[in-house]
Amino acid sequence: MKIVGSNELKSEIEKGITVVDFFATWCGPCKMLAPVLEGLSGEMEGKARFIKVDIDQSLELANEFQISSVPTMIIFKDGQKVEQLVGFLPKEKIQQAVEANL
Repeated sequence: MKIVGSNELKSEIEKGITVVDFFATWCGPCKMLAPVLEGLSGEMEGKARFIKVDIDQSLELANEFQISSVPTMIIFKDGQKVEQLVGFLPKEKIQQAVEANL
């Protein structure tokens, strides 16, 4: 999954469904979630895109989207926030949330 910063995020989320995983390298649940999102990224290719934002490298984005805990996933549809998921969640829950916004 591609890691983006503040310069790229807007263009990455402007079309279609994009799941943005706000994470930190020191976060245990984030490390557990990474392979789940990698798998979903492959399974949902063509329907939704999955990208990551390192909150320590992009503090301004963490503040802009009011990220208070990680992992936090925000689902965007055509640039608009449509859903936010917080914490480690099973693959099925994340997939349901994405599919509900297709």
